[in-house]
Amino acid sequence: MVTLTRAEGTWVGDLDLTRRSIALALAGGYAVAAYSAEADPIHTDETGLVAGPVEIQSTDRKIPGYLARPAAPGKHAVVFVNSEVFGVHEWVKDICRRLAKAGYVALAPDLFVRAGDPSKTTDMKVVMDIVKAQPEPQVLGDTAAALKFLRAQPYTDMRRLGATGFCWGGGATWRDCETFPEFKAGVAWYGPLKAGPYPRTPPLDAVKDLKAPVLGLYGGQDKGIPAADIEAMREAAKAAGKSVEIVVYPDAQHGFLADYRPSYNAAAGEDGWKKMLAFFAAHGVR
Repeated sequence: MVTLTRAEGTWVGDLDLTRRSIALALAGGYAVAAYSAEADPIHTDETGLVAGPVEIQSTDRKIPGYLARPAAPGKHAVVFVNSEVFGVHEWVKDICRRLAKAGYVALAPDLFVRAGDPSKTTDMKVVMDIVKAQPEPQVLGDTAAALKFLRAQPYTDMRRLGATGFCWGGGATWRDCETFPEFKAGVAWYGPLKAGPYPRTPPLDAVKDLKAPVLGLYGGQDKGIPAADIEAMREAAKAAGKSVEIVVYPDAQHGFLADYRPSYNAAAGEDGWKKMLAFFAAHGVR
């Protein structure tokens, strides 16, 4: 059973941070630039899990990551977790623990490590400079290294491999499923579909290369991902004969699963989580 607890706070705007909210975010390990002091973030305990930091050998260096898995013996299905723009902070780690409670090995590598830690700044320009510094070949190379790391572990069944991700990581999830044949399914949460800081290759343009079915979860109030982009992805996937399902929550904003931010939408987030697990199960990732 998942045990969830929440922290107390006082409301501030998404980027209008007070000293108290910054202190709360830093103390909790959350992304400072997006933390709301009135946030009531979910905390998933480690009972029945093995969870903590890992190191992944990439081509030029070791990169850190966070891994959570069931403590029960045997091989388990795997979910590769792509972080949002703020990196592998506490919320992303909690996502890994939630997935581990559902029976998965969940790994979130720090794909920004060479350029800095975006979770520690209040300046969104600094955050985006870190994000923009990641060349797509480097991100995909680190992803390949992480998959190699996972294959070497005795507790993983890589025949049951899925990918998910949020914001930046939603776009990365589309690209993972367009690039790596190992993935059996992907669930992209409000990931960009056209060119931007990442992916440099627009998922919309590369949908013909999809090697696994993808579920996209989007907010109808997301000003950065217009309805026209979503409809274009549906049409492109249909024309390419690819299995793509997209769900739009009309009242949800960008970041609607992120319970430490003002954008959190409990109803959309909870429904999306159920749909994600059902989608994975339907495609052999369970």
